[in-house]
Amino acid sequence: MGNAQACEAKAGNSRLSRWFAAAVDWGPTAVFLIVYHGQGLLPATAALMAATVVAFALSWRRSRRVPVLPCLAVVLVLVFGGTALWLRSELFVKTIPTIIKSSFAAVLLVAYVTDLPVLRYAIGSQMPSITAHSWRLLTLRYAVFFACLAGLNEVIWRSQPTDIWVVYNSFGDLALLGLFILGQVPFVRRHLLAAPPEAP
Repeated sequence: MGNAQACEAKAGNSRLSRWFAAAVDWGPTAVFLIVYHGQGLLPATAALMAATVVAFALSWRRSRRVPVLPCLAVVLVLVFGGTALWLRSELFVKTIPTIIKSSFAAVLLVAYVTDLPVLRYAIGSQMPSITAHSWRLLTLRYAVFFACLAGLNEVIWRSQPTDIWVVYNSFGDLALLGLFILGQVPFVRRHLLAAPPEAP
């Protein structure tokens, strides 16, 4: 009976963790969409900033660590979102993804040229072991991908209504990132480090 209860408790904690992760990941986006459809783009930007800070605080309280990428995302959202609210410019709000993606691309391109392990530091804990040369090639791939995302954001906000741009930035970016990551699986598998031989 004790083992059954422990298994049930473990399953319950696992489900709770999944719900918590989903709430942290998608909560700010949901808040942004709700406020946008009720009050417009600038109020939605302010709501996104507040929701992002809350989500980050909840994540830190649960895990007691500060992951690199979420921390960077919070800083960028606060800096550029605050600038947009200060300027009261919806145009600047629409260019924020371009600025952020272009910055990512530039940093990764510099890392590729100078052989700095920026990408390995950012996502290495989520990746299997691959060679240093493979990390360098993967860095270039990510740089090109983020540059393409920046260009795509420019095309969409300049050619489509704001509603379309909002939907794309709420879901399209993440969908493309997911597809890109899946597309790197064959590359990673080809460049896995050989496992060390077991001791006799």
